[in-house]
Amino acid sequence: MHSTRPALRLFVLHHAGGSHTLYRHWPAGLPDTWDVRLLDAPGHGFLLEQPQIADAGRLADFLLSGIEPDLTCPYAFFGHSMGALVAYEITRRAVERGLPLPVWIGVSARSAPQPAGPASPYHELPDAELRTRLKQLGGTPDGVFDDPELWALFEPIIRADLALVENWRPAPGAGPLPVALSAYAGAGDHASSPRRMAGWAGHTEHFLGLRVFDGGHFYFQDDPRPLLRQIERDATAALEAAVATRSS
Repeated sequence: MHSTRPALRLFVLHHAGGSHTLYRHWPAGLPDTWDVRLLDAPGHGFLLEQPQIADAGRLADFLLSGIEPDLTCPYAFFGHSMGALVAYEITRRAVERGLPLPVWIGVSARSAPQPAGPASPYHELPDAELRTRLKQLGGTPDGVFDDPELWALFEPIIRADLALVENWRPAPGAGPLPVALSAYAGAGDHASSPRRMAGWAGHTEHFLGLRVFDGGHFYFQDDPRPLLRQIERDATAALEAAVATRSS
């Protein structure tokens, strides 16, 4: 806990089928003047016993209600994959409700919002094919695939999250967010290619750029340091711009 007001409060939103655990070392790799909060969706991580929320808008409502009391200093979101669209939805709600807005959003490994969904949804794949696709993507511990009891526990969670992602559509007529945004992609990510990630430029009034890293969908899994350094640079630039705007 910070005894003084943090320079930035960063909320990190996890991927489909995941939890805060993949990001547990991130607070130590980011500035000690930041308050880094790792959020779990219901049915995941610390909230494993809570009923899962299968709709992106309702999940955004749930998470926003939880963090709203903490929007007392400059804050930002970083969301990976499912977490990216949830960060977008939370920010959209903050705009609509007149709440304090984040100074920055980082969206990672999630293609820019599209009106049409994927041709072949992952969440409806047969069991063996789903396992194969998940292994290719990475991010799920091998033990989950190797242990029938663990797979039985996590398969419905993963399928529900994938359905949430694949059924989500942006609100009709939604304009660009009045918030600085950076997009992050793995050069070898076939699910959310850099070309698709570049489309986020049309969903913000302040696009800070597309950052491409070596690797696939979980390009930061083995070594998050390059990503964390870029998050620090981007969020700090957005924070400094927001402070300059307020003081001018």
